[in-house]
Amino acid sequence: PWRSKFAGDFCEGKVAGQKVLALKPTTFMNESGRSVGQAARFYKIPPGRVLVLHDELDLGAGKIKVKRGGGHAGHNGVRSIQAHIGADFRRLRLGIGHPGDKDRVSGHVLSDFSKSDNTWLDPLLDAVADNFVKLAGGDDAGFLNDVALAVNAKKE
Repeated sequence: PWRSKFAGDFCEGKVAGQKVLALKPTTFMNESGRSVGQAARFYKIPPGRVLVLHDELDLGAGKIKVKRGGGHAGHNGVRSIQAHIGADFRRLRLGIGHPGDKDRVSGHVLSDFSKSDNTWLDPLLDAVADNFVKLAGGDDAGFLNDVALAVNAKKE
C-alpha cells in the first residue's frame, strides 16, 4: 500500500523477486530531487540504482528511451534530482512531444493529457507496466523492444 514518506507517495514491493521501492514526489516538480534524495539517503541507494520516469518534450508523443546519466536538457525535475543525488541515475524518458512554440511549453507540460492522447498513452503505459521486470533488471534493450512490439500490436 502507498503511504506518505520522503515528501512523496511511497511503497515497497518485489519485481522478479527483487525488492523495489516506488516513489512519486508530491513536491512541485522543480523540487522533486528533495524527495528522491531523502529516499536514496535513507535506504543508502547509490544513484546508479535509481530509475526515474519522466516526461520528455524532445521525444514525440508515445516514444520512449532509456538513458543513464547526462544533462537535464532543461527539465526542472531532472535538474532537481541531479542536484540531490548526482547525474548517474537511469531514466525512462516518456515522450510527450513539443507543442511547437516555446511560449506554450509550460502549459503543455503542466496540463493534463487530453482524451485524444489516450489513444497512444494507455497502450504505452500498459506496455511499460507489463514489461517493467526487464527494465528493473537492467535489460533496457529487451524492455524497449518488448514495449514497441506490444504498442504496435495494439495498433493493429
